[in-house]
Amino acid sequence: MKFDLHVHSEYSKDSNSSHSDIIKTALKRGLDGFAICDHDTVEGGIVCAEKAVELGLEITVIPGVEVSSSKGHILVLGVRENIEPLLSPEETIRRARKLGGTVIIPHPFKRSSHGIGSFEGLDTDAVEVFNSRCLFNSANRKAMEEAKRLGIPGVAGSDSHIPEMVGQAYTEIDSSENTVEAVLRAIREGNVAPEGENTPTPIILKQMSGSAKRKIKKKLFGKP
Repeated sequence: MKFDLHVHSEYSKDSNSSHSDIIKTALKRGLDGFAICDHDTVEGGIVCAEKAVELGLEITVIPGVEVSSSKGHILVLGVRENIEPLLSPEETIRRARKLGGTVIIPHPFKRSSHGIGSFEGLDTDAVEVFNSRCLFNSANRKAMEEAKRLGIPGVAGSDSHIPEMVGQAYTEIDSSENTVEAVLRAIREGNVAPEGENTPTPIILKQMSGSAKRKIKKKLFGKP
């Protein structure tokens, strides 16, 4: 099964992707599911998962969150409660475990996206070894090398902030069931493989332009 494990929705301040557009693109690209990982809030993932069920769609939405730890970002999948930001990575993960979350270190060596750097010694289930927003693959290669050295499963995600990015990178999930629980179990057991391609530069520039405009608007008018 194909799952994009790193998607942002309009519940992230730096994204304008509606849940309807995310779902539409995911279905068009043949995904079996995706994870909504908005910045420091689980609300978007919960709402999107409920929307997919209400519409009776054959696609699985995993609620999640991208938590801002004191050293960088950490993905926590399968949780429905927020985790306080700016805690140490170790404490962030401890709280994630208490909530039953599956932990993934995203783009660890991509500093411009608040990568955490070295993840050796952290209690993580998987590492994002392919992030399609990387203009240059050196950060992805380093993540792959470190994950292999430490024996940690590698996954992939688009890190989508606009609908066009959804599914650009995805993770092959080896599971006979397409449920949130089964997919998360497959990740924890290492039954995964990263797949996909880099997002074309024009699409990344479009996303960056939109983000810059929102920042200017907020600075001038105090609104997101």
